[in-house]
Amino acid sequence: MAKLWAGRTSGATDRIADDFNSSISFDSRMYVQDITGSMAHASMLGAQGILPQGEAEAIIAGLEGILEDLNSGALSVDLACEDIHMFVEQELTCRLGDLGKKLHTARSRNDQVALDLRMYLRGEIDEISALIRETLEAILFQAEGHKAAIMPGYTHMQRAQPILFSHHVLAYAMMLLRDLDRLRDCRRRMNLSPIGCCALAGTTYPTDRRFEAERLGFDGVTANSLDGVSDRDFCVELLGCLSLVMMHLSRFSEELILWTSWEFGFVELSDSFTTGSSIMPQKKNPDMAELVRGKTGRVYGDLTALLTTLKGLPLAYNKDMQEDKEAVFDAVDTVKMCLRVFAPMLRTMTVKEEAMKRAAQGGFINATDLADYLVKKGLPFRSAYQLSGQIVAACIARGTVLEKLPLDVYQSFSPLFGEDLYSQIGLSACVEKRISEGGTSLASVEAQIALVRRALAG
Repeated sequence: MAKLWAGRTSGATDRIADDFNSSISFDSRMYVQDITGSMAHASMLGAQGILPQGEAEAIIAGLEGILEDLNSGALSVDLACEDIHMFVEQELTCRLGDLGKKLHTARSRNDQVALDLRMYLRGEIDEISALIRETLEAILFQAEGHKAAIMPGYTHMQRAQPILFSHHVLAYAMMLLRDLDRLRDCRRRMNLSPIGCCALAGTTYPTDRRFEAERLGFDGVTANSLDGVSDRDFCVELLGCLSLVMMHLSRFSEELILWTSWEFGFVELSDSFTTGSSIMPQKKNPDMAELVRGKTGRVYGDLTALLTTLKGLPLAYNKDMQEDKEAVFDAVDTVKMCLRVFAPMLRTMTVKEEAMKRAAQGGFINATDLADYLVKKGLPFRSAYQLSGQIVAACIARGTVLEKLPLDVYQSFSPLFGEDLYSQIGLSACVEKRISEGGTSLASVEAQIALVRRALAG
């Protein structure tokens, strides 16, 4: 097959070199963006008088026909072509003859591929953002359904203080809200049109770059033609955002994996999102959560791969930059797949409130409240801290817990203890006393739920 770039060379590359050089196997997914961008380009050529208006309209009609045929399945992408851009131009030329060859006036594949990629990825950002919103709704469903359920909060994987289950899962809601915000910022910076930068230096034709940008929904144009064709910051930034999304999903997955174990027993995942063992009939494995955790490394790898590819490239375009697409496409696909399974897995999860409460009743996680009780009676905090530790040791020696230790034993440690003690160190009281903004009290949790609801409505 003759190459559209044949001229300086014969274009007769070795078949192995053709396969190595080809990108159509993965960039063909951008055919809608490529054709849409070409329509806008043809329209600009006609509006500027670079092509006669009739020729521009005929080119647009030809492109519309190609798009319709690809969408319907009447036409298939020819994988023998080097890339999606050459396939579209070749098909257009087959249909229109020499007129099809005029489409590429005043542009290069360098700015064309940058245009296609920006258009494609901003659509993917919109889809990923919608999936994150579905995950947030699933978090709210569980938080509202188990608003007052008490569980142990952990530090260093040791029981630390009593908290509400709703407070715990809402922490992930806050993380995902920040992910949405980062994706919005990423999309805003991405939404500048590079078309018209041509190969690297612009063009001698009287083009109107802003005409094309407006037609294609961009907020403006890139200000430097070298930057316009060489920049892949937007891909790196998106991969960074997606890596953070996956980090948050992975941390949540890790907790779900722990919580579903017999050792915790805090939640049970639906049969629809678990698997069994081929040899152990009692097993119910949290495979979907484990896969989300595992695929996080894959997205991190995509980010590292692209950063490494770009780090030593001189301006302007280099063929190395073809490696951007497989990395970013893989990350986008992986994140969407994980979000599509995560939201329903979370929504259908059974929360075992009694098991969480039993766990919270052990481990002396109200010891801080015991110290706070003494502080409010006038004892310095560090002294109260040491005294509370001694009382915990006494409970362990007696095989009891703080709530059940007799008052006379407390008073043997300090006369500051009174009858009001037990109302201050019960788990519910411990939770409700966390009145600081953002804390674990029920009122605070309700305010956090309202905050997430407002963010989703905005």
